Amino acid sequence: MIDNKNLVLAIALSVAILFGFELYFKETRPPLPPEGQQTEQAIVPGTPAPAQPAKPSATPVAPNASSLPAAAGSEAQAPSSFSAPGSPTSLAQTNRKAILANTKRIPIDTPRLHGSISLTGGLIDDLTLADYRENIEPDSAEIVLLNPQGMTASYYTQHGWSATGTVKVPQPNTVWQSKSTQLTPESPAVLTWNNGEGLMFKRTIAVDTNYMFTVTQEIVNKSSVAQTFASYGLVSRWTTPETTDFYILHEGLLGVFDDTLVEIDYDDIQSDKLVQKSSTGGWIGITDKYWLAALVPDQSGPVNARFIHNKKDGIDTYQVDFVGPPQTVAPGNSIQASSRVFAGAKEVRLLDAYEEQVGVKRFDLAIDFGWFYFLTKPIFYALLWLNDRILNLGLAILVLTVGIKLAFFPLANKSYVSMSKMKILQPKMVQIRERFSDDKMRMNQEMMDLYKKEKVNPASGCLPILVQIPVFFALYKVLFVTIEMRHAPFYGWIEDLSAPDPTSLFNLFGLITWSPPEFLLIGVWPILMGLTMFLQQKLNPQPADPVQAKIFMFLPLFFTVLLARFPAGLVIYWAWNNLLSILQQWIIMRRMGMTGKEALQ
Repeated sequence: MIDNKNLVLAIALSVAILFGFELYFKETRPPLPPEGQQTEQAIVPGTPAPAQPAKPSATPVAPNASSLPAAAGSEAQAPSSFSAPGSPTSLAQTNRKAILANTKRIPIDTPRLHGSISLTGGLIDDLTLADYRENIEPDSAEIVLLNPQGMTASYYTQHGWSATGTVKVPQPNTVWQSKSTQLTPESPAVLTWNNGEGLMFKRTIAVDTNYMFTVTQEIVNKSSVAQTFASYGLVSRWTTPETTDFYILHEGLLGVFDDTLVEIDYDDIQSDKLVQKSSTGGWIGITDKYWLAALVPDQSGPVNARFIHNKKDGIDTYQVDFVGPPQTVAPGNSIQASSRVFAGAKEVRLLDAYEEQVGVKRFDLAIDFGWFYFLTKPIFYALLWLNDRILNLGLAILVLTVGIKLAFFPLANKSYVSMSKMKILQPKMVQIRERFSDDKMRMNQEMMDLYKKEKVNPASGCLPILVQIPVFFALYKVLFVTIEMRHAPFYGWIEDLSAPDPTSLFNLFGLITWSPPEFLLIGVWPILMGLTMFLQQKLNPQPADPVQAKIFMFLPLFFTVLLARFPAGLVIYWAWNNLLSILQQWIIMRRMGMTGKEALQ
């Protein structure tokens, strides 16, 4: 019974290390439609239009639950306070190109972004990333981040003003005027709109050379009546996107409020419908594995933010928004509100630079560093530092692994010495088990006497390994979430470290012109990883129970199949780490007088 418990514990520990400590937070998600269908399919003309945004009423108070749109499938109720609007009506166009062609736009052209701003609503709703492609082919399409209204995969940012009473404010279908011909880092885009009642609305959109937009809104009151407004910003996403769906990575809604990270999965917000947060400064957005669309309000003022889920024509819609404090504009005066929008790749150095230069609090948490943040981020920077000098991320992974091995050399040495002693004592341990198989108490006593006589502590082999687990998991996390590994080549057939090994044993690694099903795509590197795991297992003390020994011998095959579809960079790391461990353990065993045959028995 004790042996069986140890077996279960060992297997459970292996799985915990592999999948991380966040496993129990997740539930199985339903299958999602292919990404290509999401980005091209549009609302079918003639279908019922989604509910219109709710109109604000006359009482300006802080946003609360009563001001929010109603749950999916019901009519939105008039709010009793300032709030950001819900998702606007779709344009019911046929595809992305048609939508872009049928609306007046200001082109966006920066070193890292291409796209346009729609004069209808003044939306940032057309954005592609110039530095990142759909696949490893250099002429493949740029990554499309934001999509205009009218598509089932609409994804855009919107800014505006919420007002009291019946005063007219710009709506999502308002057509703005602009003399700007292009938005570049040197030339902001200026949009204007007159409500015909003495209020002039002005919106200035600037962009830097990376991924940060600055949106400055202004109201000039030329009427004879004072008015009160509250500025808002929102990110709206239609259709649940295809996600990596892996337990150690968050994709969905997130934000930082009073220096605390809040992460909400798509399925969680579908159940909760609404989550409200308040803070001073902070940020809120929607993240993918590598990309982020986030709102950054004024970092010195109070912010009321919301995460919202709704359904429009059977389509899941997600919205994150914030509302700033109310401002009153007297006749003849003006008011302003400024905020920022980040729309681009989650590059850790860039996010840290924005935190330092712009003051965006904890912006680096947009990258899912996990529980071991204090280890993961330094390891992340070490990998980037090596990559800058070696100019090959695969080699940087190998060198970093060696560095971590050297840092833990004393602990690992102690562990391997203990395991080697246990392996030497294994024949005597088997004899004791056979002699006292019917007397468990006497058997345990004889085992303890043997350990004392030979000065061996069975636990000393495990404790050093437990200390290394957080570092192992942090490195594993780095290799999984880093955007630098995306489309990064190694050598030979590995042209993308973020993709699985493309070869397969079942077509003789390409010698046979046959494409095996996905579960048979077991490439060269997964096989090498399995072999190193098998050799490492042979060097460790074997379980005395024959059943346990057979199960443990099966584990390398299990992990070979399991890791076959993991990113090649992770598998290469795992194989290399095993190889270094084998070398270290082999040297220790030889120093202790064991022959090669004895070590592998």
